[in-house]
Amino acid sequence: MGAAERLRRTWHVLWDGSPPEPPEDEPSEVVDPRAVDLVLRVGELLLASGETTERVNEAMLGLAVAYELPRCEVQVTLTSILVSAHPGKGAPPVTGSRAIRRRTPAYWRLTGLHALVQEASIGMLELDEAHKQLAEMKRGRGPYPPWLIVASLGLIAASASVLSGGGPLVAGTAFVATLLGDRTAAALARRGIAEFFQLTVAAAIGAAGAAIVVAAGNPQHASTIVTGAILALLPGRPLVASIQDGITGDLVSAAARGLEVFFMIAAIVAGLGAVVYIAVNLNVPIDVSHLPTAPVTLKPVQLMAAAAVSVTFAVSLAAPRDVLLASALGGALIWTIYVLLRGWNVPPVLASAMAAIVVGVLANWLARRHGAPVMPYVVPAIGPLLPGTALYRGMVELNTGSPQSGVLSLIGALSVALALGAGVNLGGELVRAFQRVGLTAGGRWARPAARRTRGF
Repeated sequence: MGAAERLRRTWHVLWDGSPPEPPEDEPSEVVDPRAVDLVLRVGELLLASGETTERVNEAMLGLAVAYELPRCEVQVTLTSILVSAHPGKGAPPVTGSRAIRRRTPAYWRLTGLHALVQEASIGMLELDEAHKQLAEMKRGRGPYPPWLIVASLGLIAASASVLSGGGPLVAGTAFVATLLGDRTAAALARRGIAEFFQLTVAAAIGAAGAAIVVAAGNPQHASTIVTGAILALLPGRPLVASIQDGITGDLVSAAARGLEVFFMIAAIVAGLGAVVYIAVNLNVPIDVSHLPTAPVTLKPVQLMAAAAVSVTFAVSLAAPRDVLLASALGGALIWTIYVLLRGWNVPPVLASAMAAIVVGVLANWLARRHGAPVMPYVVPAIGPLLPGTALYRGMVELNTGSPQSGVLSLIGALSVALALGAGVNLGGELVRAFQRVGLTAGGRWARPAARRTRGF
């Protein structure tokens, strides 16, 4: 209270004799429950569609500010989200939460959700209209028919087999083995079998196809078949998201996603190991000498196969159609850079990381230029370098009397996978360092955790 106001009240008391009425408390800020519901639903759909924790958090806070939720706090983990608004003046907080029970990659939804958040953040979208758009997105259908999504997994395997040096017959075998594994896993899912065992069975069917080829007298084609089948199962999407969550300080989500990646890779390794062990004990002549190194060349066939791997990955993730061309170029580019670096005797892990950094920079720049999320550009692009061959080599070595070499091969495969994830995220950090606006006009200033200990 100012001195003039105190003097006025004192003068009033002296001359009036009656005490002044106490000032009324200012009314507390009103919390619109529809705004809380919108923030929760947008965050839920973003997280379920494959977005990273930081982007979900940023989008939810942007909506909270846009629709004037007072002193809003947001917590996002891999399986739940929470929003709490504090009206003040002793009024109880308004809190809501939602559990993420199902996470299905639908990258086409990410584009629409990012557009909704951006429009709301600049005041161009009323709350009722935002709810209407969100309902349309939830009811909307993806850009591809379901049969194409299923077939895309087989096409990933076929393209990866060609990239590894296989021909049309090998590509066809990988396609059939992958589809059979995927449909078997889907049947197990409908019966409530855990995802770990679904992946184990799918990987085992792919490896069984390779074992049958070896038993038929064509051992040189085995590795290319199983490489394709494994590549279609490798967790590229959660790997990129887990590393980004860890880098940006969302350690709980990073640990959960990292554990998810670990169990997915463990399931694939278990399926491979079981089939290779059974085949060796049945005297199928599986040997390390039958594992030729994938041709690291820039021949047109390899470039086209790398581009096809990325495009089919994008289709399997239900990415928007307008990113397919960028996915193809990204796959060809990351393969070209990797081959050039390997030609200069750069180790595979470092070559993978450097290629991923370049692709990460370009993908983040392109996403920012189009005002779109970056995940549909980044994740498909790293597909050609995912370590399917190294995983198969490791399991063969473990089961044919070379356990030390097998462990080293598995460690090398994991190192390449981590290098890819870290590389594309480093590319994003380089772009972020020089950008001023982000998803909700926050840009480089929208990450307080980055200044927690060093930024003061």
